Amino acid sequence: MKIAVTGATGFIGRHVLTALQATDAEVIAVVRDASTLGATVHTVVMDIAKPSEKAFAQLGYPDVLIHLAWDGLPNYKSLHHFETELPKHYSFLKQLIEAGLPAVVVAGTCFEYGLRSGALSADLLPQPANAYAYAKAALHQQLQLLQTTHTFKLTWARLFYLYGAGQASTSLYTQLQHAITRGDTVFNMSGGEQLRDFLPVEIAAQQLVQLAMNQDARDTVNICSGQPISVRRLVEQWLHEKNSNMQLNLGYYPYPDYEPMAFWGDLPLEGKTP
Repeated sequence: MKIAVTGATGFIGRHVLTALQATDAEVIAVVRDASTLGATVHTVVMDIAKPSEKAFAQLGYPDVLIHLAWDGLPNYKSLHHFETELPKHYSFLKQLIEAGLPAVVVAGTCFEYGLRSGALSADLLPQPANAYAYAKAALHQQLQLLQTTHTFKLTWARLFYLYGAGQASTSLYTQLQHAITRGDTVFNMSGGEQLRDFLPVEIAAQQLVQLAMNQDARDTVNICSGQPISVRRLVEQWLHEKNSNMQLNLGYYPYPDYEPMAFWGDLPLEGKTP
């Protein structure tokens, strides 16, 4: 099986490449700069905003595309997401599908569920409350409509809260790791009482690879643990793992206004992370 990956140099993409290299799949990393990944994986230089007319052939006619690319984060409210990213990604994916791409796994977001609280099933209809979520939900709908005229397998993977090595410097996980390394005595954060669904990025990457290699996968799935945990408790766990006595300055930052206080992904019992 031949699997191409866009967004291959990103936080999730690098872990997906690692997970793919543990399989017998032939891997193609789609990048804008060939020097960013080195020689460990076959790369194809391509700007998905301006692909060539023979982009599918340039990729080597993959059996599946894992589509992780997306610019403009973490500014979830920017109109850039549906003014620029949405048409760019739809045009790129449509071109590949029209050329014969058999299957695509696309990274969605838990923000597509909007401001709902509690356990969120993948069967729920989207109610996006920010520009990023709106653009992702719209892309999903566009691809579903494209299926009425073209035969291809679509798997929409809604990512919840991932963390791990290589995450953006603005993320909670990375900020905490840097604070520990510096020897800070206090860490500023929100009140920490919000319940979220966190998953190590390595596990998420493995799940994405499984979806790409499983042609019987459902159309829409949650990539999550299925278990809620408060942000404060998670941070305390990270501190314990690092043997850090750093104090938490709770309430320093306000709670985000683009997400509810308590929500997590709903998975079948057998799919929950132990």
